Parts: sequence; C-alpha cells; structure tokens
Amino acid sequence: MDPFDSNSTERANLPRNMIENSMFEEEPDVVDLAKDSAAFPTFPALDPDEVVYEPRSSRLLVRGLGENDMDEDEEDCESSARLLGMSFMNRSSAHRSNSSPYTRQAPPRSCSRPSARTMVVCVLFLVIVASMTMVLYFLPGCTFTKTGCRKENKTTPIEPPFPWTQFRLPHSIRPLSYDLTLNPDLDNMNFTGSTVIKMVVLHNTKRIVLHSANLNISKATFKLGDGEASDMTVLEYKPRQQIALNFSEELKAGQYCVLTLDYSANLSHTYDGFYNSSYTDKDGNKRVLAATQFEPLSARKAFPCFDEPAFKATFLIKINRKPDYMTLSNMPKAKTTPLNNGLVQDEFEMTSVNMSTYLVAFIVGNFTPVSKNVSETLVSVYSVPEKKEHTDYALDAASKLLDFYNNFFEINFPLKKLDLIAIPDFLAGAMENWGLITFRETSLLVGKQSSPLEKQVVASVIAHELAHQWFGNLVTMSWWNDLWLNEGFATYMQYMSLQTVLPKLDIGNLFLAVRFRALDKDALNSSHAVSTAVNSPEQVEEMFDSVSYEKGASILLMLNASLPVDQQFRKGIIQYLKQFSGLNTDTNDLWNSLTQVEVSTQHQNVSEMMSSWTSQKGFPLVTVSRKGDQVTLTQEHFLLTSDNATHTSSLWNIPVTYVSDNCSLAPECRQLFTLKTKSGTFKLPESVKWLKLNYRNTGFYIVHYGDDGWAALRDALANDVSVLTHEDRASLIHNIFALSRLGRVSFRHVLNLLNYISNETETSPVTEALLQLNKIYQLLDKRHEYSLVARMKTYILHHFGSLMDKQTWEEQESVSKQELRSALLETACGLDIENCTQQAKALFKQYVDSNGTSRIPGDLQQVVFNVAAQSPEDWSTLLSLYGHVTYDAEKRKMLRGLASTQDARKIVWILKAGLKGNLIQTQELPLVISTVCKGFAGYLFAWDFIQENWDRLIEKFPVGSFAIQTIINSATSQFSTQAHLDQVQGFFSSLKERGSQMRSVQEALETIRLNKRWMEKNLPTLQKWL
Repeated sequence: MDPFDSNSTERANLPRNMIENSMFEEEPDVVDLAKDSAAFPTFPALDPDEVVYEPRSSRLLVRGLGENDMDEDEEDCESSARLLGMSFMNRSSAHRSNSSPYTRQAPPRSCSRPSARTMVVCVLFLVIVASMTMVLYFLPGCTFTKTGCRKENKTTPIEPPFPWTQFRLPHSIRPLSYDLTLNPDLDNMNFTGSTVIKMVVLHNTKRIVLHSANLNISKATFKLGDGEASDMTVLEYKPRQQIALNFSEELKAGQYCVLTLDYSANLSHTYDGFYNSSYTDKDGNKRVLAATQFEPLSARKAFPCFDEPAFKATFLIKINRKPDYMTLSNMPKAKTTPLNNGLVQDEFEMTSVNMSTYLVAFIVGNFTPVSKNVSETLVSVYSVPEKKEHTDYALDAASKLLDFYNNFFEINFPLKKLDLIAIPDFLAGAMENWGLITFRETSLLVGKQSSPLEKQVVASVIAHELAHQWFGNLVTMSWWNDLWLNEGFATYMQYMSLQTVLPKLDIGNLFLAVRFRALDKDALNSSHAVSTAVNSPEQVEEMFDSVSYEKGASILLMLNASLPVDQQFRKGIIQYLKQFSGLNTDTNDLWNSLTQVEVSTQHQNVSEMMSSWTSQKGFPLVTVSRKGDQVTLTQEHFLLTSDNATHTSSLWNIPVTYVSDNCSLAPECRQLFTLKTKSGTFKLPESVKWLKLNYRNTGFYIVHYGDDGWAALRDALANDVSVLTHEDRASLIHNIFALSRLGRVSFRHVLNLLNYISNETETSPVTEALLQLNKIYQLLDKRHEYSLVARMKTYILHHFGSLMDKQTWEEQESVSKQELRSALLETACGLDIENCTQQAKALFKQYVDSNGTSRIPGDLQQVVFNVAAQSPEDWSTLLSLYGHVTYDAEKRKMLRGLASTQDARKIVWILKAGLKGNLIQTQELPLVISTVCKGFAGYLFAWDFIQENWDRLIEKFPVGSFAIQTIINSATSQFSTQAHLDQVQGFFSSLKERGSQMRSVQEALETIRLNKRWMEKNLPTLQKWL
C-alpha cells in the first residue's frame, strides 16, 4: 500500500454497529445467560496446549434485554460477547410455567381492624424485610463469610467465557478456501452476505476463532467431513473483533470442515472495509459506488474471515448487482447470471493463487477501461467515464513496468488480468490488491498536457504497487511486525525500476530526498526498529510509516551497493521469491536467501550484517579523525533526544564507503571499509587533503568530520563545486544541519558550509538547503522573532537570489530543472519577493481570462495558486475554479493554494469544509491541515480545530493511521515553546484509549522539545551571524 499521499458525502457520525435493521429482519437468537443458565450446555474444556482465561470483558450481552450485573473485578472492561443463532422465543416459552406459583389469592371476606400497636409492628417488619431484600438484590452473588461477602457463590449461574484471550488468532485451524456471495444495496447503503469457509484442522481443538467486525450474523452452520450440517452458536468479542464457535467434542488434526455464515451490515462510512462513496459527474448528477480497502485489518468488516496475513486461502467471489452497475474483483469474470429479483449475479473465477485476506478486493459502480496485453496478462486502467482521456499514460507506464518486473524477477505475473482503477473517494495513495490495484485519482490519472513532474508522481505509485505483486502478494510477511518486507521492498523497487524503465523521469533526486527524511525521523527516540513487536490494531496501523517504507528501502539500497559482486542482490531476491512463492516469511528468510547466493570468494554473511539494521531502532553516527596516515572511524547511536532514552551500546555492521580528492566522482573511485566494532582504522596517504564518506549517500548513516575535516571539505567546494557528485554535496548539507540539531556543531559551521551554495546549480543540494532553511525560518516566524525573520529572509535572498532570478516561467521539459524551479520560486513568492509575486499574479490572470485554454506549466501551478490565494478576490475565483476543474493533479494544487490563505475566516471555513466532506472531500483533510499549519495565520487555528474535532477525526481516520500521523505531525512540528509543549501534552494525555499511546504523539512531544532546545541554544548565534 502507498499511504504517503500528502499529495464525498458527509460521513455518518454513528458507529456502524449501532445501526441495525432489526425491524425488518429476524433477530438472531439472544439470551442473557446470567438469568437463564439452564438454556446453555456447559462449555467443554479448551485445548490443553493453549492458555484459557476468561477476559473480564467477556460478559454475555443480550441485545434488547440489557446486561447482567457484574462484580467489582469485572467492571473495568466493556461487555462484548454476544450469542447468536438460538431461538429466544422457544426457549423463553419453554421455561415459563403455565401455572405460576405466584397466583393471587382471594382476600378473606371479612377481617377485624388491627390495633395501632399491631400496625406499627407490621410496618416496621415490612420496612426491615424490604431493606434486606434490597441489600441482597444489589449485592453481587456471593457466599457470606466471617469477613463479609468475599467468596463466590457456587450456585451463581456461570457464563460461558469467550474461549480466546489473545490479539492473534490460534493456529489450530487453517482456512483453505472462501466462497463469498455479496448483495450490496447502493440505494440503502447496506449489504448482505454469505461466506462459506472450507478449513482443515491442524491441531486437536474444541473451538474455531476468526474475525468479524460490525457484521450482524443471522445464521451459522457447521459441517465436519461428510457429516450433516448443523446450526451453531456464535460468540462475539467486540474489542478484538473476534467471533468463536465452541464444540463439545474435539475436532481432530487432519479433519476437513465447512463453516457457513450468513450476515448483514451497513456499507462503511469511513475509508476502510466495504465502503460507500459518491462523486458528481460532468452533468452535475450524483453517482454512487462501493469499493473496498482491507489493508491492514478491515476484510473482517466485509466478511467473516481469518484476517491475518499468514492465513492464505483461495477466494471465489459472487456479487449481485443492478443491471446498470458493473463489478470488478481480483480475478476475471467467469459468468453473469440474471436473477429472479431483477438483479444479475457476476461470478468471478476462483483465485489461481493463495492470498491473504487483506488483498481481496471488489468494486461496484460505473467505470470505463482502456486495455492492452502484456505477455499473457490483460492490463486495464479504469476511471469514471468522463476521465477516460486521462488514463493513457498510466496504461503505458504499467505495461512497461509489468514487463520489466516479469523479466527482473524471472517469475511472470501469475494472474490473467491486472486492473488499475482510479476511485474518486480513496484515502491511501494506492492499494496493491492482487489483480485489482486501487488508486486515488491523483495517483493514476494524468492529462496529455501534464508536466513530467506530474507523470513522475503517477509512475512512482504504479511502480510501487506493481512491485507488491511479487513482494507482498506472492511472498507475504507472516505478521505486521515485518511489514517492511512488503513496503521497504516495494519502495526500493519503485525507484530502481523507474531509473531503468523511465529514465527521463529522473527519479534519483526524489529517492535521495526521501532517504534524508527517513534519517530525520529515525533520529528520534520515539522511532522504532524496522522489525518490531506489534500487539494491537493501533500498533498495526502505526507500522505504515517512514521506517517501514523509506528506511526499509534505504537499507536495501545500502546492501545492494555494498555487495562485492554485481547481481548478487538480484539473484538473492529471485531465490527468495522462488523459494517462498505463495508462502509467508520473516526478515531472516530474506537475509538467508541473500547469504546463500554464492557468487564470489568474498562471501559476505548478509544475515550477520543486516540484522543490526532491522533489529534496533535508529542509525549510527560515524565520526572521522585523522592522524598522519591513519584514519580512525568511531560509531555511536545518532540520537537527538537523550532524555528518557534507553542507553544501549548499539553497534551496526556499517559498509562505510569513501572517496578523496585523489578520485571522487566515478563509481570506481569508491572504497569500502566495514566497521563492525566501536572503532576501526585504515591507512590513507598523508597527501590526501580531504575525505568524503558515504559515497552518493547510499549508506544509512550520518558522518561527522571534525572541525578540520569540515574545513577541508568547505574549502574544496569553495574552489570547485563539481569536485563532488551532487548527491555527495546534498549529503554534506543534510549531515551538517543534523549535527547542528544534535549539538555537535555550532550553527556557525552550518552557515560557513552554505557559503558555497551561491555557486550551486544542481537540484538536490539546493532543494535540501532550502528545505532546512525554511524550517528554521518558520520556527522563528512562529516564535514572533521578527527581526531574525527579516534577517533570515535577507540571508536566503543573498545566497539564492541570483539562482531565483535565472528561473523562467515557460514550459520546462527536464524533471530535475522543474524540481529546482518550483522549489526556488515557491520560496521566493513565499518570502513575498515582488518580482516573483507579480509574475505569478500575471500568469493567474492570463489563466482565468482565457477560460482555462491558457495553461500554467505544471511545476509552476502550485506557486501561482499560492500567490492567488493571498488576494480575497483571487481566492474566491480559485474556489470557483476548484469546484469545476476535472483534472485531479491541478485540483489538488488549487486546494493547497486555497489552504495557504492567511485570512483567518477563510482558514476556519476550509478546515470545516474538509471535515464536512461536501465541497472538499474528507480524504483531503490531512492535506488541508498540513498546508494551513505552514502559514503564520493558520497553525494555531489548525491546532484548536484538531482538539475540538478529535473524536470526529478518529471516526474518519483510524487511530494510528498515516492520516492521523500526518495531522498530528503537521499541527505540532512547528511548536518550540514550553507553553505549547504543556498544551500538546495535556491534550493527548486526556485522550486515553482514543489516541494517547500513539507513537506519533511521543514523536510530536519529542520534536517540540528538540525545537525548544535548538532555539534556546542557537538564537544568540543567529542574532550574531545572520
């Protein structure tokens, strides 16, 4: 999946499990066991080899009848277990006596009047009896002892516990195949379904436990071997989204069985599970559709299943629909059959591969395809009909990339068809469902006039998702702790493949930039190891971050660059894919495959080298010192925060590469030294003036050269910029800012290195320097350090002004030059440089006056829309254009422009509009918030908005999800005062289970502390040196 898209209707606020259609359908049989224990057989003992423990929250809840009383020990969890599938009416009537013992007696015909004394005694007696009755009634069932009510009453009815207590499912049962029939109703936004699961018993057991979330199960039947099918009782434990069936006799290892579950549910109103969506077509009509997003934990919201990656099975899918809709799924359509009720049933071929539940997909709606054959696979790109003209580039890129991967992996794509579909309302960037890859429209559709930079975005996402068809789909991680095996590989392959298949897209600069950002994130104490324990849904969601994606890709690049023989890496991953095809793996399986590939006498133990990079968080700081002809390298953990850090003697097996002034540009100049211990030495002639480590930044570490080393490199660049590759120059800039943040070098050293930058012409060093300086500029701005803000503006113009002035405003073909131009001009106009803003205003006026026929170059659209949004009149014009433009990449840039306004009322309006989801789709809310937060006027409004609307935000985006991570990071990353730190800490502490434990919250607090520390330390330097 590609969640990194920082690049609809109003979502319902009511949780789906509260919405029931009980008035119109037969209610599943439910019983309050606390009041009717005789109705249930005693549950058999559980598997002897598995721990059995009754969770305190597994009281049995009866819909419509209320909850039974509970003792004190049970009160701290919500009840979640339901019983379905028994006849409440029959059972309750069977236990009701026809002649009640409480028949009212006729009063005697006459009586004498009691005396006053008798009356008082009687009233007193009645009061005492009533009081005792009430005490006994309200006490939990117990036996009285000398010390009071402490001992459990053995006569109290015992409730059957939910038979499983762990987050992960038991492995005693394995699903073999699913037969799914779905009946989506897009008029009423609900669906019914039937799931038939064929299973094999792996270990003797008396239970089956699987997943189900927000599904109303109306019937469950079970068949063992060739026996008769029988109705079953289903227990549900909502906190873990699990259901269970208990058996009185053991199921034996090797037996086959079939479980059939009928159910109903509402289509999801969020972006996961089987969810409803809508869009407005070119004629202004509202169109509805239903789509799926199951990764990581949401297949269970569409059908009951064993919803963990290791439970692979085959799937046969049938969908009933109205004749005016179409359906798509993972496999080609096998047949379409008319039904008696006016609907038609589409049946898809059974999957020809075993796959994990999170890769299942189906869509109901109206889409139009363009197609072509690649080898033996029909590749199609689908869009809504009016955007068909924007699909050609995606089809061409996907076809070339599929052909490349078929050859590179030496394993052909195993399915007959591969669909790529652009969905109007989709939260992630894309999702790699096998044979049916789903995309945001902005990630798949580009117009014929699109800039190369826009095509680069689309090609990158396609390359990532196609790589997943092998890494993730064919071979899948066993559990989410090793998500990087999917995402790190797909990220690495997206960059590697595009350098070969579409070299004009110049993807190298982008890959370098994302490696820098991964280092920044991994320098925090709140980071995590690439492979780390995952024990809750929130932790699963949080694994979709820069460590799994960009750090995973970075260490693969480092490994490939350090292997002694070309092609060892490729041969190793081919062996890995062939050995584990159709199976699940962990990180060690990959390292072992790469180690086993014998291609040279310099055999390197990959497992020994790489485990240090995946099993511990962070990365090393390598410090260089020279004495005579001896170079000493020492390593330590590069950790920005020492407070509360777990101090360990972290060591990495580092493939240190280096070049020197003798030879510094060509690949053959590169030397390799492996640093496995705390320090190591090697010889270098004393005549060598300078040394540059981490050639082309292929290694995942930061280098400190000491005062002399930095001075030598600074002098070399001052004399000749081209003495180092542009990657190495960018790497020096990134490293010295990081060392300043760490406190190892003063900010004076940073400014001294940047003195060379006015002679720089390459994209990556300039964009890295601008990004770092803009961060400091925004921190100063938001601390109201106005004199320093003015001086920082002067500094940026002094060093980059001549390069800014050289930029043109016409079409530009080179991707690298487009990246450079957009970074320079966005900075210039952001600093309100008149020459820049006047040009941008003129281009916007020309665009508006021409009624859209005059085109703004794609890489300049953002800066033009940002400038336009600062004028009240042009902001309104831009909003009108936003409502009508059909090209999605341009529409997103308009939205960014609208959100960059510094008008407080407009800021409040756009935040609310993003949450409401009518004019601005809710999927764009993280983008709106992050853009608003960049501006001086908006960042405090955004923070207030998040606090006020937190519960609505986590309704729409799961706790821990990438969207929530983005929102938290955007809102807090520019705070640098104690007051803001206290405020952020107070708010998130108050959330408790609604988000207080998220890693992104710890990251936010750590970042604020670091900003505060850096500002307090460097403000005097800035005042002196700027």
